[in-house]
Amino acid sequence: MQAIKRILVVIDPTQTDQLALNRAKLIAGVIDAELHLLVCEDRDDHVRTLDKHCADLKAAGLQATSSQAWHSNLTDTVIHVLSSQGCELVVKQHLPDNPLKKALLTPDDWKLLRYCPAPVLLVKTTASWMKGNVLAAVDVGNHDDQHHVLHDTIVSHAADIVEMINGELHLVSAHPAPMLSAADPIYQLRENIATRYRDQAQRYAEANGLDLEHMHIAEGPADTLIPKVARQIGASVTVIGTVARKGIAGALIGNTAEVILDQLDSDILVLKPEDTLAHLERILEK
Repeated sequence: MQAIKRILVVIDPTQTDQLALNRAKLIAGVIDAELHLLVCEDRDDHVRTLDKHCADLKAAGLQATSSQAWHSNLTDTVIHVLSSQGCELVVKQHLPDNPLKKALLTPDDWKLLRYCPAPVLLVKTTASWMKGNVLAAVDVGNHDDQHHVLHDTIVSHAADIVEMINGELHLVSAHPAPMLSAADPIYQLRENIATRYRDQAQRYAEANGLDLEHMHIAEGPADTLIPKVARQIGASVTVIGTVARKGIAGALIGNTAEVILDQLDSDILVLKPEDTLAHLERILEK
């Protein structure tokens, strides 16, 4: 997170309280990053509002530019401006989705999480992050290289935020229920599964300098456990990974990050594995 030098802030002109702008302003002040403000709309002219925000930011000692654009939809607009402005993080306010609309159409923020080639911070609250708890969601029982890289990225970003806000780092990992048909005997008994995940969590904690008391390992679906732990510890921000899932499976199931979005009380920072980012970048180049 410390390496981010330019942040794209999505401005919603219909909102009085610009939660995304306020959060991005604080982050930029700490990591010395520039801000680019974007209104995704082609109807009304919001240049005067953007100029006012930029003037206020410059008065506060921050570098800021702005633009208003529209390319078919919100996600395409964000991605286009992200690339043209050389931004490395997107900050956007998240508003709860209408359940009926969500059942019929893929929400804009879900699309943004799936296809944006940069980390996305969705802001949900006005609460201060300072001296708060940061929750990193990983799967310590998954050993493939892709997940190892993603987990390291998640923990690294979470640790950067902890240092930035003088907070505390927590880690959550859900493990599956026993399955008698599992090929690996370990996954046929609840005690064996729990032991494996605890052992992996301990090794992960030692390797990353984490406090074992801040490791939350339990059985159950991740989309249930993560919001539960976030509420228990009063997380200021939850850091999680996602993949670009497409087609019917993506429409009906969604990724964990998408499913928990409206369940979390905290802000949420969503990251992607490197190979997914490379795939998205190849698509954008075409």
